[in-house]
Amino acid sequence: MSTTTTPDVDAVVIGAGFGGIYMLHKLRNELGLTVQAFEKGGGVGGTWFFNRYPGAKSDTEGFVYRYSFDKDLLQEWDWSTRYLEQSAIEEYLNHVVDRFDLRRDIQLNTEVTGAVFDEDTDHWTVTTADGASVTSRYVVNALGLLAKTNIPAIPGIDTFAGQAVHTNAWPADLDITGKRVGVIGTGSTGTQFIVAAGKTAAHLTVFQRSPQYCVPSGNGPVDQAEVERTKKNFDAIWDQVRNSVVAFGFQESGVEAMSVSEEERQRVFQENWDKGNGFRFMFGTFADIAVNPEANAAAAAFIRSKISEIVQDPETARALTPTGLYAKRPLCNEGYYETFNRENVSLISIADNPITEITPAGVRTADGVVHELDVLVFATGFDAVDGNYRAMDLRGRGGRHIDEHWTDGPTSYLGLAKSGFPNMFMILGPNGPFTNLPPSIEAQVEWIGDLIGDAERNGIRTVEPTQAAEDGWTATCNEIANFTLFPKVESWIFGQNIPGKKSSVMFYMAGIGAYRQKLGEVAENGYEGFEQKAKETAAV
Repeated sequence: MSTTTTPDVDAVVIGAGFGGIYMLHKLRNELGLTVQAFEKGGGVGGTWFFNRYPGAKSDTEGFVYRYSFDKDLLQEWDWSTRYLEQSAIEEYLNHVVDRFDLRRDIQLNTEVTGAVFDEDTDHWTVTTADGASVTSRYVVNALGLLAKTNIPAIPGIDTFAGQAVHTNAWPADLDITGKRVGVIGTGSTGTQFIVAAGKTAAHLTVFQRSPQYCVPSGNGPVDQAEVERTKKNFDAIWDQVRNSVVAFGFQESGVEAMSVSEEERQRVFQENWDKGNGFRFMFGTFADIAVNPEANAAAAAFIRSKISEIVQDPETARALTPTGLYAKRPLCNEGYYETFNRENVSLISIADNPITEITPAGVRTADGVVHELDVLVFATGFDAVDGNYRAMDLRGRGGRHIDEHWTDGPTSYLGLAKSGFPNMFMILGPNGPFTNLPPSIEAQVEWIGDLIGDAERNGIRTVEPTQAAEDGWTATCNEIANFTLFPKVESWIFGQNIPGKKSSVMFYMAGIGAYRQKLGEVAENGYEGFEQKAKETAAV
């Protein structure tokens, strides 16, 4: 029988990036709850506080890489480039925090190390690295999809005499100008860093495990007249975004690649190459690039032809050219392949010439060469989606750690909640939508807020998904993912960048429009799939 005690606060929000900031606003300012937010960083912004590496920017066009929930906020905030630099996004998020007076309830420099559910009180006890704790009725995890740093276990990694850094923890005082720089990794972060570092480093050595399909971003200045036109059209823009597939602010194609002539295919590919943006190239050219091997092969061949056109050295071009499916998270950059034409940039394909160890002087490869470096950069990504959850002492009913629930891979109901963890919610949890993230974050925050508001009004003590509902959602996500080509390629999307981590589906790939529709149906059906217990602890 649950006992009646009063918690320290109604809700704890963990993280102060896009998700945590909006969740705090929703719960405190709109629902009137008492809320404490914790952020491990020294400032708000989440990803955009930690990722300060040269070249860091969003690869979503800036006009839809923002909140849409407040029309006045949309109208008052300008932008000057097509894509937003890290500093511009961080400045924007700080503006939002101050605009809604959120800072007083965000405790910075505070890492949450545990959250444990007490079945006697139906309260959570949240502990922090400094040994403090706070009790609450609700916990909302806004831990970040890409936040748990992954550093590979390379022999000698601790012996390097220069400066070794991960892009997720770039020191404020590190300037690579005129230095010998090595970078391991060529994913989204790595390719951004390579483009920027190639312009300033004395020499840049790129250690590439897997060549990437990368298209131009089309980045450039945006004049005030375009900003004003966009602002006038925001209602239509956001309606399109919320009902689209990837929420990137363009109309996805409904045309199948093989339904048109070869000449027309090449024209469409070239047109979208010229416009720029990775998601546009994958989803805005033709409807079936992500699902039809023949369509996918056509898109991949087009990008490969561009690599051979752009890269002047034939051997470098060969090493940069992918041979498999075009089915990872699509990348875009300002002159990625062009960077390898610079005299101060060299490419080491570690598929052909593996790294054997890191020495005090630099990186030794299998051919015996030591590549001497002043700075070694790990652009080796993240233990994505579930890494931060597993790193915490996160325990639900029966004291069971989240790891015990996730032995076969991370699961959830709707990407939002977990069976066995009452009154705990996740923003961008496992099997949430694979999209431009701010619109998905908004959909999730608003839905969580509505559910908590409904529980508060109706005297509900705990809300928790059933195992059957969670299993059903997991099966749905698996079915949709297996309809695509994405599972056929190793990538972080399935956790395959982490040694020993079991490959599993971690996203809902049917798009934000379908996802929002599903959330609406669940709510309209009395939060179908959730067990709700009233304060008398009777099931309702």
